[in-house]
Amino acid sequence: MSESRSKPSRRGFMLGAAVATAATAAVVTLPKTSTPETAEADRPVPPPENGGGYRVSEHVKRYYKTTLL
Repeated sequence: MSESRSKPSRRGFMLGAAVATAATAAVVTLPKTSTPETAEADRPVPPPENGGGYRVSEHVKRYYKTTLL
């Protein structure tokens, strides 16, 4: 059984080292992405205490325009 397993070779080690180096270089050089801070207008408005949380916003108005025949 010992003959069926191959010994680690230098070629495999060098290939693995090259792949690891390339992956590390790619991660380091990628631009850092950060989440933009949300503006006050983009934050969700808390629902009213008495219910009836429906509001006609610009998004809703655009949707209604798409439904017109």
